[in-house]
Amino acid sequence: MSSDETVPIPYDARRQARSLYWRGWGVTEIADELQLKRTTVQSWCDRDKWADAPMMQRIEECVATKLMTIVSKDKYTGSDVRDIDLLTRQAVNIEIAKTKVRRYEQPDGHEGDLNEKVANRNAGPKKKPTKNLLDMAACEKLRAAFEEGAYAFQQTWWDNQGERIRMLLKSRQIGATYSFARERLIRALVTGNNQIFISASRNQANVFRQYIVQFVEKETGITLKGNPLVIDRGTDADGNYLEPVELHFLGTNYRTAQSYHGDVIIDEFFWIYGFEQLYKVASAMATQKRYTITLFSTPSTVAHEAYPMWTGERYNRKRKKGDRINLDVSHEALKNGASGADRIWRQIVTLDDAIEGGYDLIDRDELQLEYSVEEFDNLFNCLFVDDSASTFPMSILRPCMVDSYEVWQDVKVHHAKPYAGEVWLGYDPAESADGDNASLIALAAPNGKTGKFRAIEKKQLKGMSYQKQAELIAEWTRKYNVTEIAIDVTGMGGAVWQLVSGFFPRARRIQYSPSVKADMVYKAKNVIENDRLEFDAGWSDLAMAMMSIHAKLTKGGHQITYVARRSAATGHGDLAWALLHALYCEPLEGADGAKKSTVEFSDDDEEISEGRSHSGYGHRSERISARRGRGVQLRRRGIGARPPRVAPAYRVLAQRALLRAAGRSAHAGARGQCGFASSLRLAG
Repeated sequence: MSSDETVPIPYDARRQARSLYWRGWGVTEIADELQLKRTTVQSWCDRDKWADAPMMQRIEECVATKLMTIVSKDKYTGSDVRDIDLLTRQAVNIEIAKTKVRRYEQPDGHEGDLNEKVANRNAGPKKKPTKNLLDMAACEKLRAAFEEGAYAFQQTWWDNQGERIRMLLKSRQIGATYSFARERLIRALVTGNNQIFISASRNQANVFRQYIVQFVEKETGITLKGNPLVIDRGTDADGNYLEPVELHFLGTNYRTAQSYHGDVIIDEFFWIYGFEQLYKVASAMATQKRYTITLFSTPSTVAHEAYPMWTGERYNRKRKKGDRINLDVSHEALKNGASGADRIWRQIVTLDDAIEGGYDLIDRDELQLEYSVEEFDNLFNCLFVDDSASTFPMSILRPCMVDSYEVWQDVKVHHAKPYAGEVWLGYDPAESADGDNASLIALAAPNGKTGKFRAIEKKQLKGMSYQKQAELIAEWTRKYNVTEIAIDVTGMGGAVWQLVSGFFPRARRIQYSPSVKADMVYKAKNVIENDRLEFDAGWSDLAMAMMSIHAKLTKGGHQITYVARRSAATGHGDLAWALLHALYCEPLEGADGAKKSTVEFSDDDEEISEGRSHSGYGHRSERISARRGRGVQLRRRGIGARPPRVAPAYRVLAQRALLRAAGRSAHAGARGQCGFASSLRLAG
């Protein structure tokens, strides 16, 4: 064969004929197209059973032929690339379909092999996934982790969990809430008893929930969800189904929860307002003999409603003299815990007791430097406070303590913008970078003269420079709609005020003096006694700070001033002063409803004026102006001017003398009701 002779491309005539047959061509048409004998094509068709080939085989060969034709090209167009992708995916789908068909063609095949929906329909009801499942194995793992991490005094609490009533007086910050959250969870899993956690506020009660969720997730990897927590306990060793348990976390809404039943745990009961009513409801929840009641708290005051129960006086009420008991509630008697004649198991755990039991998370010596003797005894030695000499005793503070989670529907503490209304800030700066705590408090301003102040956030810091303190205030001005800031300018406070006034020019300077302190205390007492202050019931530190304020004579013995029982390094009383600063932004007469009037002395020659103003909600300025000479006119704000009337000479002289006296005695800030402005206020 010569080199320039063309070699024909071979092809499989039999395969080509089959492809045309599957595309619907007849045998005669195929023979004419391929120039073959009709008998040959018919022989292939009969021998290979082209007519009996399954549809899936026909489609698969067509797709494969088309795909190979495109792939064999040297260059691809955009259309070729799309076709290759489409045909490849179809080839995969064909293989999957062939597998389903083969399974269906088996002797045990059924329609569900071809259609998954039919298989799912015939599979029967699905078993719902178990939520919050803590079976016996998980319970043992949690119990082992608890016992391994418990300190000696916490193990004592665990060993006495079967006591009908436990009443514990404990030091601050020794992990009681953390320990009881774990203890109660394990008791619920073991006994099947529901657990009811009650705190002074819902936010405080949710701390129990947070500790429980973290504990379970750390030890088992299971995340508990829901509030209340409903926990599935699975089955026992014999395969018997165990009833689920419920963990409820309540604040002041315990009054509507009397239908609950279970073990009751009451946190910080010495700081709860209305303890008698609370205990009546709690004991009803734990009526069944299998249930227990646990109360634990740091001490507050001897005047608290829970104190008679602690000392046994509550038991002696309405009992005959011969049936009364005498309990020893000293630390020596209750250090290791003891059950009294009233069948209440009591224990006192001081900081020293906790340290003796292996608690090593607190530096006792450091705390003694930071707190005064009285404060240290109350917070860490479990001694009650006698607030009889306090300016703000617990008896007047208790009505201010509310469950903010339930009562303040417009305050969202965890949001970036917790409150949309007007906010006043009170700040008590640190005396030095190494001195006492700096305290900042945010008050939701009252809505009108009789509205309530609400303390919505507080913060205490130590070791901050004055620049950092000012930056903290600036941060809160972005967080809230701040309209008032009051700062004590004593010591480092002067530098803080200068920086704050740079971005908030209306910031108030409070220069401490006996009279200014007295005015602040009078204002705060007026607000509290008129039921115009609210703060979260879990803020026991603020209540203690308020109770630490008391009156004393100045060094000269000529004036009364107000101080907090604290050492030079303590920051406990500063929170109260920060609150008083914020309250002081409202005038002393802000809530008395008195009408303000103006006194004017008219004269053509000379004018003398004195005035003051207060910003904030609807504050009206008082103006006192004098013109020497012709007349005196009195008018209320907003009624327009009146023509002057001639006044007797003696009356003009008397008013002029009053004016001069007022000018000499004026000072920064609002004065009390005995001040000059009050003397000029008219009934209208």
